[in-house]
Amino acid sequence: MKINQSTGATDTATESPALSEKNTKGKSLGLLTFDLDDTLYPIESVIDAANSAFAATMEKYGYSGLTPWDIVKTGILIREEIAANDPQAAAVLTHTKIRELAIRREMENIMLEQKLQETADDWATPVSALADVVVAHAKKWTRTAVSPSIVNAVLTAWEMERHHAAEKHLYPEILDVLKQIKEEHPDVVIGAVTDGRANPMFMTFTLGPFFDFSMSWEDDQGGRSKFFRELSSVEGNAELSWIYDAAYEKYMDLRSQMDAIDAEAPQPKNDSAEDDRVWIHIGDDLAYDVGGSASSGAKTILMELAEKYQQTARHRFDGSKPQPSWSLNLSGELESRQVMNEAAEEMVDKRVGFVTQLPNAINEILEDS
Repeated sequence: MKINQSTGATDTATESPALSEKNTKGKSLGLLTFDLDDTLYPIESVIDAANSAFAATMEKYGYSGLTPWDIVKTGILIREEIAANDPQAAAVLTHTKIRELAIRREMENIMLEQKLQETADDWATPVSALADVVVAHAKKWTRTAVSPSIVNAVLTAWEMERHHAAEKHLYPEILDVLKQIKEEHPDVVIGAVTDGRANPMFMTFTLGPFFDFSMSWEDDQGGRSKFFRELSSVEGNAELSWIYDAAYEKYMDLRSQMDAIDAEAPQPKNDSAEDDRVWIHIGDDLAYDVGGSASSGAKTILMELAEKYQQTARHRFDGSKPQPSWSLNLSGELESRQVMNEAAEEMVDKRVGFVTQLPNAINEILEDS
């Protein structure tokens, strides 16, 4: 079978939807896991929508004058400030924590401006003429005046819009492809593995019916912190098996329940026995998706999609292009990630340039297993 050199995908897979060649030999598909951002939808469009919701919600609570870009700029600034004193502490900050800190910082800044202006007006003096001790007192006051409940409300609005926007911006072929995969592999368990808070189970009108579980790096702070500390170390020998091992354990629990129901017998205790069905992970990131899942025994499909899909994540490692607007990565992290990317190249089992190529890529892996 010939390989398309520009995309790395087989020439038999075309851009237009078509039934894939069903697996007639080899093993069956047991577990199929997906990355989410830039794998099922373009992350930049989704983040832009969520950031707009941030600005609108801040306005609703009286914090006016902000732009969607402000939460990104402030998040970057906070990471840089923390990294100046403790690079590893900055590295382990979750996306959620950075957004929470950025929201609070923006609230404090606006309240500080208002407080200083009120004081200056009372004293009939310009803000710039206020004594340092007055400014310091105002800053101390703002740190306690910000309401944690309002911070949480703005963060919740951001996350809700993120899920809504993900549903709106799903790659057009995704739902048809997921339906086809379920038809061809009716016993497959489908899960998500993500480093953020996105959850396909919340996308009830699109992805929800197809997914059986979702795993977030942020749910295991110990494992996540250890990974990013190792990533920022001199050796850079970080590994991601902890999250993918957890995903596989979740699958084994679900498979045990499914097998018990099929057998119409009491549920057997899961003894973590090996499952002879194939696990395939699909994602757009060489280091995180390919290298991470392969280290836990998964076969891999790299979503290295055509330009029409507007992927931006992998361009973080392309020196000829600017960093994506949503990226909070520090330069040291990118260097370590590039090393991991190179190591993961040999772990790619299939590459696809179009979403419609996924069913064939899956079946080809099964045939070779």
